[in-house]
Amino acid sequence: MLEFTRLPKSYPRRFLPKDADMGDWAQIEPLLDNLEQRSLKNAQELEQLLLDFSELASAIYEEGAARRIRMTCQTDNEEYKRAFLHFVENIEPKLKPRLHQFRVKYMQTPTRQALPQARYFVFDRNTVNAVELFREENVPLETEATKLGQKYQTISGAQTVNFEGREQTLQQMAKYLEETDRKTRQSAWEKSEERRLQDRSALNSLYDELIGIRQKIAQNASFANYRDYLFRARERFEYTPEDCFRYHQAVERHIVPLWRQLQSERREKLGLEDLRPWDLSVDSESRPPLRPFQSAKELVDGCQKIFTQLDRELSEQFRQMAELNLFDLESRKGKAPGGYQATLAERRLPFIFMNAVGRDGDLRTMLHESGHAFHTMATRNDPFLPYRHSPTEFAEVASMSMELLSKPYWTVFYSTDEAQRSAQEHLRGIVAILAWVATIDAFQHWIYTHPGHRVAEREAYWLELRRRFGGIESWASYEEAQRNFWQRQLHLYLYPFYYIEYGIAQLGALQLYARAKKNPQEALAAYKRALALGGSRPLPELFVAAGLKFDFGEDTVREAADLLRSELL
Repeated sequence: MLEFTRLPKSYPRRFLPKDADMGDWAQIEPLLDNLEQRSLKNAQELEQLLLDFSELASAIYEEGAARRIRMTCQTDNEEYKRAFLHFVENIEPKLKPRLHQFRVKYMQTPTRQALPQARYFVFDRNTVNAVELFREENVPLETEATKLGQKYQTISGAQTVNFEGREQTLQQMAKYLEETDRKTRQSAWEKSEERRLQDRSALNSLYDELIGIRQKIAQNASFANYRDYLFRARERFEYTPEDCFRYHQAVERHIVPLWRQLQSERREKLGLEDLRPWDLSVDSESRPPLRPFQSAKELVDGCQKIFTQLDRELSEQFRQMAELNLFDLESRKGKAPGGYQATLAERRLPFIFMNAVGRDGDLRTMLHESGHAFHTMATRNDPFLPYRHSPTEFAEVASMSMELLSKPYWTVFYSTDEAQRSAQEHLRGIVAILAWVATIDAFQHWIYTHPGHRVAEREAYWLELRRRFGGIESWASYEEAQRNFWQRQLHLYLYPFYYIEYGIAQLGALQLYARAKKNPQEALAAYKRALALGGSRPLPELFVAAGLKFDFGEDTVREAADLLRSELL
């Protein structure tokens, strides 16, 4: 069992009782009453209220994160499932109205105007926004959406196939797509897609339920559609849906042609008449697949060596994570798909979850999630919880930049030639992800501005987007798999509209990479300086602190395409 209570508490409780159980509402409620009943005569008392609120919220959020981590690590464990659902059904619905009351109290406090403007501007703006959006009738709807998201993870975690004489997860099957034998690749791909399609109807029904619930949430908050509601809820103050459309257009103009050129080159090198879905991960020169590690320990030990060469402070932070066993890395049956970094907010420590099977891409996932972890560690000493989390558009800069900044040290896992080959695959992957972000983001814009659509209409629009942003591979005879390919994107089910952030951040990370090529020490220093700000400054200022421009329009996308083309062609 993942026992987080044994982890050190470097930030002892001052307001909360030492042994207060944050999974028990009877113990949480009196603490909230204490906060709400305080009289606030001056700015100092208000600031202390905010710090005590941060302590309580940190403890509650850590309890929720711990339960989510356990559930995703073992979705077939009924005890973990019950504990997670207990928190979702009995803590979060009671907490949300009380948080709203606390925010209202803050807004109505006259001494609020006496707080230091530079320090509290972002919090103040976000609090006003949250109060304006809150509707008590949305609380049970949000609970139901979370439960449906857990159902998606259970369905996905149970997807396995028998291949080469043993049961394997679909994450484990991905490594066969890198094998040089084409028949093996095709067989593995067909087995995996056949298994996914068994859940096609269930996942469509699940998504329809989520869309309906989300549309009700938007209407309750007086928004015409969930897209417009969520732009506010995600605190996207610095950009609009129209900016996203401009990103889509720029990607179509500059990135998609590069992606298709790279795929044409792949087809020619492989000597194929048609590129097929199972030909997209194999080495284009038919070299054996890169296998940088065999076990989770090898992955952790190797990354430790990378960070030791990159930066002493980051190396020590990673070493601490390893010593505290803040990882669950290997794929297995019953484990939820994907990868993430979760923060244990009270202990102010990161936890990394992923599904490693020894692939080249797994190394980059580990480096990516480590970037998130370093972001968590960089803000540990800020006593104010809201500022220990940055906007996701910049949080992903932290992770994507770490993939690129660590590149000179990948020889820890590879020979010089292999490291270069891995680096090239990484850059090709960036081209692909910029196009994929446009696909997923455009899909969601359509989904939530057409809330009454039918499944067939959804599939047709998905195919239209794949023609617009996809590659040159042929899906002949596998059209059903192509129509339902979107179902593997867990963000659509769990984190709606959390995807354009990857495009914005990737463009920022490429800017930092270009800077690092000229002066790696300066780029790393700017990276660390910006991470330390957490969420204390508006989004554009976080980009500026890292020496980056906050922009994802025509010029920035073109510059990124030019950089990628110069290194790949």
